Amino acid sequence: MPKGYFVPVLHSHLPFVKHPGFDYFLEEHWLFEAISETYIPLLMGFKELKERGVNFKITISLTPPLCEMLADDYLKQKYHEHLQKMIGLCEKEVERTKEDAYFRDVARFYLERFNSLKEFFEGFLNYDVLNGYRYFAASGNIEIITCGATHGFLPLMSANKKAVEVQIEVAVASHKKHFGRAPNGIWLPECAYYDGLDEILDKNGIKFFFMDSHGLVYAKPTPKFGVFAPIYTPNGVAAFGRDPDSSKQVWSSKEGYPGDVNYRDFYRDIGYDLDFDYIKPYICPDGTRVFTGLKYYRITSSTDYKEVYNRQNALSMTKEHAANFHFNREKQIEYVSQFMDRPPMIVSPYDAELFGHWWFEGPEFLMSVFEEMDKHKVIEAITPMEYLGLYDTNQVAQPNPSSWGDKGYYDVWINGGNDWIYRHLHFMADKMCELADRYKNSKDAIVDRLLNQMARELLLAQSSDWAFLMTTKTAVEYSTKRTREHISNFIKLLDMLEDGGLDEEFLCAVEDKNSIFQGLDFRIYAS
Repeated sequence: MPKGYFVPVLHSHLPFVKHPGFDYFLEEHWLFEAISETYIPLLMGFKELKERGVNFKITISLTPPLCEMLADDYLKQKYHEHLQKMIGLCEKEVERTKEDAYFRDVARFYLERFNSLKEFFEGFLNYDVLNGYRYFAASGNIEIITCGATHGFLPLMSANKKAVEVQIEVAVASHKKHFGRAPNGIWLPECAYYDGLDEILDKNGIKFFFMDSHGLVYAKPTPKFGVFAPIYTPNGVAAFGRDPDSSKQVWSSKEGYPGDVNYRDFYRDIGYDLDFDYIKPYICPDGTRVFTGLKYYRITSSTDYKEVYNRQNALSMTKEHAANFHFNREKQIEYVSQFMDRPPMIVSPYDAELFGHWWFEGPEFLMSVFEEMDKHKVIEAITPMEYLGLYDTNQVAQPNPSSWGDKGYYDVWINGGNDWIYRHLHFMADKMCELADRYKNSKDAIVDRLLNQMARELLLAQSSDWAFLMTTKTAVEYSTKRTREHISNFIKLLDMLEDGGLDEEFLCAVEDKNSIFQGLDFRIYAS
């Protein structure tokens, strides 16, 4: 028996972004960057571990909007074109730097890397990133869990219980569509919990969810084992709490591993560094400089002084840091074991994009952590369902309302900069329920199309990403525009429904652009 258990969790999410008719759209590149820097590198790492016989288990949330984008034929084709364009840029860079002893090695590294990404995408994944997750789910290495339908911040939607229920019901249906089975667990959007949410989760067959540390340790009564064992909610759903120590070592760019001077610097990118005319074909068509993904420097120092990135040195550090991470978890488990009647469980949840996108060497670090555990056999990586299979008797307690946002509660998603959103979301949810009851027996195809699209616009407007981006002052203009756009679409469709003046061109356009959840039936909002 191992001395303790490790439950790594990666939360994979992006808001639904699709802009047909544009050869280039900046926000679509959020998806392309995540695929190239996080999703495919992780899957390539998992494949290598499996081929070498290294045991690994990990829980990964794939949110419905992300699954819908990864499965979208239009976006898959756009991503393939993006890869080909990046390979063209890398080839130009190899040629440009061939006499430059300082940069030529890193330029060649990027060309090899993008060729490998393309080969893996076309071959093992067969042009569909979800195929990789399906493969490792079938092998038992990955437990795929769901999230809210559009990552809606559930506590702030709970004034209308049906709005929360639909977020969960649509998420479960989406998971079944993409993975052929219902999810056992859920990553609550922003880890946000409120009293009574477990009733809705239980009703939809959800067996476990994750919370930030204080959401579990402030439960009533106080959990005997803190975050080192799950609790059962009053409705029998297991709540797993985040371990702050293992999180800080990986999350923090100042105190954690990602800030090491040998790792790649995120902010120095050739999209900003190179001559404008040279780089123009690879940035925004309007001339706005953006990240290309080709970054030639290592962190080096906290100043503007940077030295060239050395890939081998960076990889050596991932092994050193993985060994340190494993050592610290061993000591942590050794200490906590004194106070428990079972091996401690360490839950380490992270945003998936930390591994690869923000911390370029993060995937290699994670693979090295699994290698350390497989080698030493002291800590065993398992999934939540495996843990509950081993220890099905757990303390019953009421989790504390909380989130994993700044200050730990709801401030990030409702404040003076974004509170205007919620009166519209509440109006739209109430109106959707009213219309679903009124038209649930409808046999009119146009009425059904209008109401189905109104349901999509409501769900997309509810995405917590927009309120978050307004608070953090990143992509404020885009997030405000997207929120207003979905509200406006909903109202325009409502006017068509009530006035009988169909604008077929507009309806087709929003159905094509906001095409999430093709099988959605508005009657899900009926009482």
